[in-house]
Amino acid sequence: MSERKPLIAGNWKLNLGGPEGCELAHAIAKTASANPKVEVVVAPPFTALASVAETVREAGGHVGIAAQNLYPKDSGAFTGEISAPMLIAAGCQWVIIGHSERRQLFGETDDQVREKTAAALAGGLLPIVCVGETLEERERHETLDVVYRQVDAFLPQLEQAPGKVVIAYEPIWAIGTGRVAGPEQAQEVHHAIRSRLGRSPGRVADLTRILYGGSVKGDNASGLLGCVDVDGALVGGASLKADDFSKIIQAANAL
Repeated sequence: MSERKPLIAGNWKLNLGGPEGCELAHAIAKTASANPKVEVVVAPPFTALASVAETVREAGGHVGIAAQNLYPKDSGAFTGEISAPMLIAAGCQWVIIGHSERRQLFGETDDQVREKTAAALAGGLLPIVCVGETLEERERHETLDVVYRQVDAFLPQLEQAPGKVVIAYEPIWAIGTGRVAGPEQAQEVHHAIRSRLGRSPGRVADLTRILYGGSVKGDNASGLLGCVDVDGALVGGASLKADDFSKIIQAANAL
């Protein structure tokens, strides 16, 4: 049996930045406490981090709090940015790094992803680092080349802190489109990533959790999460509704 505890993370993106986020977090906390085999994390917008963290604490603390991004410096003249120490002070334990929207819309590079991953670890945060290919890259049969390049960029951090860095494989063509990589497609890429990690010394491959992200819903979660190398899910749209997100948590707990 794998020692990797399933992780279900909800990325709220640019949604629920006020009191409604606390209401959702309270409902999710109830589900998390009833499904102890699963680690649950939510990633609200920056404006809701502290209040959602307090809501979770009051509900028993069964949900981890993640930021959706960070700046790799602790402080300074960087208007509009937020650092690891600030996120820790707001109640975060986690941070999402290199999401496809950050890469595509804001030009985030592999080097920046590596720098942010190192900063997160140095600051005491657990990174969820995203990788994945576009539809054009998949159609050119470049999926593994792209994913290997992206993973290799932060491989030193994986090796330095085995088990602390989570990888999220999110095929960009499946994010918010309703299209989803089937279990066989997901398992193929997850297995390839784990095999790549197997080249590293120690137990990096065994300890690293690899999540699937891309139109995960209650009705397809069991099939995806049942794959041997899929250790959980990074959920977008379905994480914005308590019932939908709860079904995914329950599917992971039932495995």
